Amino acid sequence: MPFKVPESVLVVIHTPDLQTLLLERIDHPGFWQSVTGSLADPNEPLRSACAREVEEETGWRAAQADFDDWAIEHEYSIFPQWRHRYAAGVTHNREHVFALRVAQRFDVRLAAREHTGWRWLGWREAADACFSWTNAQAIRMLPERAEFSSPTLDAGEGPTATEEPLSPGKRANSPTLGAGEGRPTATEELASPAKRQSSPTLGGGERRPTATEELPSPAKRERGRG
Repeated sequence: MPFKVPESVLVVIHTPDLQTLLLERIDHPGFWQSVTGSLADPNEPLRSACAREVEEETGWRAAQADFDDWAIEHEYSIFPQWRHRYAAGVTHNREHVFALRVAQRFDVRLAAREHTGWRWLGWREAADACFSWTNAQAIRMLPERAEFSSPTLDAGEGPTATEEPLSPGKRANSPTLGAGEGRPTATEELASPAKRQSSPTLGGGERRPTATEELPSPAKRERGRG
């Protein structure tokens, strides 16, 4: 199996009224997060990674242009127990923050190996539910950022709330941990609050890693769910 790329994206999916989508991790029941994932290869453009991860984890198809790059990045130390997934000597992961605004809430088609549940919450409650401090921070920025986000998606561009979800709709409560090992996303890996929120001055082609794969951050979980 190829080594993971130590760069990832965090995508906060929300509606115009700031209802925010969260997914429950299969490997840590009770840990909720936005869509996250590592780049498929070091040359994958960030928006391409966003579109791929969103479709893989939710079933929603969005154009790359629909993702709003917040020009925020964080760098974390990868947990020792996960470093075997990376090339020798790799100890840090970088995460890039994006948002995706959809016209309305939709039923999610879960990636069975990664998540066991999903739910839409108001932005405050969603931020409090996140185990990742960077994820919570991004959601708390929604009221300020939403007015600048990209236009809402056309109803035809992805599943809508009226469509039959391809996976059982597990809407609110966290289902029990399913069998099988979920593919850890970039969000789960890094936990050190050594955040780097400086402007991501990566080229227009966007070569940037993400690390929403952090486990519960100590000080940033006002209301932990685990």
